Amino acid sequence: MTQLWGGLRPVVSAVAVVCTFGVQAQEVAQAIPAPAQSAAQLKPVVVSASREEQDADALPMSVDVIDAQKMEREQIHDIRQLAEQLPNVEVPRSPARFSLAGSSTGRAQNSGFNIRGVEGNRVLMLVDGVRLPRAYAFSANGFGRDYLNLGLVQRVEVLRGAVPALYGSDGMGGLVNFITTQPADLLKDGKTFGGRVSASYDGSDNGKRVGATLAGQASPEWAWLLSAGMHRADELENMSRNRSSGSLRTAPNPQEDKGHSLLGRLVYTPSAAQKHVFTLEQVNKSADYDLLSARSATVLNSDSTTDMDRWRASWQGRWQQLGWAVADELQVMASYQNSDAREWVDERRTAPLAYRVRDVTYDEKALQLHAQADKLLSWGAGHSGRVSYGVDFSRNKVLNEQNGITPPAGESFPLKRFPDTTETSSALFAQAELNVGAWTVTPGVRAEHYRIKASQNGFLPAVANNSDSAITPKLGVMFHATPEWSVYGNYAAGFRAPNAGQINAFFENSSAWFGYKNIPNPDLQPEKSQNFELGLRGRMQGLRLDMAAFTGRYKDFIEDQQPVSGSGTAADPTIYQSINIERVRISGIELKAEYDWGRYAGGQWTTHAAYGYTKGKNTETNEKLDSISPQQLVLGVRYDSSLVGVQLSASHRAAKKAKDVATNAWLSPASTVLDLSTQWRLRPGTRLNVAVHNLTDKKYWRWADVRGLPATTAVADAYSQPGRHIRVSLVQDF
Repeated sequence: MTQLWGGLRPVVSAVAVVCTFGVQAQEVAQAIPAPAQSAAQLKPVVVSASREEQDADALPMSVDVIDAQKMEREQIHDIRQLAEQLPNVEVPRSPARFSLAGSSTGRAQNSGFNIRGVEGNRVLMLVDGVRLPRAYAFSANGFGRDYLNLGLVQRVEVLRGAVPALYGSDGMGGLVNFITTQPADLLKDGKTFGGRVSASYDGSDNGKRVGATLAGQASPEWAWLLSAGMHRADELENMSRNRSSGSLRTAPNPQEDKGHSLLGRLVYTPSAAQKHVFTLEQVNKSADYDLLSARSATVLNSDSTTDMDRWRASWQGRWQQLGWAVADELQVMASYQNSDAREWVDERRTAPLAYRVRDVTYDEKALQLHAQADKLLSWGAGHSGRVSYGVDFSRNKVLNEQNGITPPAGESFPLKRFPDTTETSSALFAQAELNVGAWTVTPGVRAEHYRIKASQNGFLPAVANNSDSAITPKLGVMFHATPEWSVYGNYAAGFRAPNAGQINAFFENSSAWFGYKNIPNPDLQPEKSQNFELGLRGRMQGLRLDMAAFTGRYKDFIEDQQPVSGSGTAADPTIYQSINIERVRISGIELKAEYDWGRYAGGQWTTHAAYGYTKGKNTETNEKLDSISPQQLVLGVRYDSSLVGVQLSASHRAAKKAKDVATNAWLSPASTVLDLSTQWRLRPGTRLNVAVHNLTDKKYWRWADVRGLPATTAVADAYSQPGRHIRVSLVQDF
């Protein structure tokens, strides 16, 4: 109990401050004449929190919703840009400075999301409720998770904190759900045919993008949608001028990116109570690198090509107004997804050193099934609710291979870093929403069993299998103190099962010069967490206010390839293994506010602010967590008229302090970056968006990118962000 209070004490203190600030904010709001409600104040709808459309203001948790209009207006093209103005949310992206067998820096590009200091495969990423592939890294190889084209996406929902009660393993750090465009998004006001075309340019990487989406209503029962996009880009720019070859180069390595995407969708609605959605989606991204930073006295040149391809087929069915004793609504989803990633690197060296090639692949083939029933409840005056329950099943076949020319001493190609593995998961879940007067209570629980079964198939050594079960409860409570103010508390347990590579990773160098090997660990335990959040929400006329304080305890973190025994000789090799070691505590606060000032100078004026602060440490060693980014404050003002919209935003990141890192690291300094964006409505349906980012040409760094650099580094400039650049897009709706 003492330990629990120790974790919650900063949370309670923060909420006390929040409540004081909230009362003052209400007094200010009452003193200012309130304007009529604007479009900016319309309540966002969220589906990820309960797998059912729900008012975001009714949820006892922190949620961010970024819709297509915001992504267009602020010209958000990828997941890194998506997270730029969300405090306590980052997408790490280091510059591409990797080499054939050495540094892995930048191989993964946009590697995935970091939410409140928890990152990687501990954050669940979905597209239309379907799991996206995991990141994979072994030694110098690595693949990220950016199998997406935001041009296909209508809305992104970011849930902070653990979500395994509804979604299971991999959601203990949070959830990011990408919801793609439906025909109904384009067929409004009785239209039977509509669409959107767009073209854009991004000066940060010389990126050119074009996209088109068409939708039609073929009959009262059938609607269709077809969306396609393609892009070309170069390397992401920075603020360096050193363009020499070799390890001291700090200018970006030359890079050529290209990609294409396709989304096809049929919607069958035989009645108002039944709907079926059939979807095909394909996304491909590739990049070619000239690795000038990898050149040396023995390396004449090195080139690389990476390719990431994902396609899925899914069906979602919904039956409403069933009137059954156990269900009023039924949802069913079935999907199959195939994801392939490949990295090819070559290296030409001085004689007598041989030419070398590494050809690495990582593939996931996933089947996912989901069924959910919903039943409305009503008992007594003012008492109502809903209960949702269902089953989930997933099967994921994971494969990898490394091939090439001139393998390291003691190895031979082809080889596998882990055996072909089938991962299966079966789960039962239930969640209720109970409304009793001013109180809303949302309990939930999930019981899940997972199994990891490896195929021997000539793999050495003997493979290990792993299975376990987990029960993850959650409980949310919201009190509507007044029509304007509500407070909430949320508890959620989380877990993450080990993956194929962590259970059975194997590597051995038996040469006389080296003595090391990586061995399987069949006894790995799933990672676990306990998360608490307290929040205050204000919805006054003209003012929206959200404040949250959170704390989480994490244990049995899995650390890959850790030395467990041996002296490093051929006779007594060093043994590496994935093991459970860490106990971690993470706490912090988040504030969001928006005020609509009304109409002045022919347009609507709004201001917004967001602030995030997180701290965390390993409670076993008392070392601070390097995955925690410094506090961030975002301020903005927006003017909107019928013809033009203008927004000025400032994003301030605090400096990373030496006392907040575990090692002697290079520390990112404080920075304030200004962005100016404008949208012209040239005529109905035609919009020109122009934005100048990093308006003052500020040289700055993000901690998420530089993390791991030693204090003595000579190449910090390579990790700097793009200088002043422009983004332009032209969009036509019809």
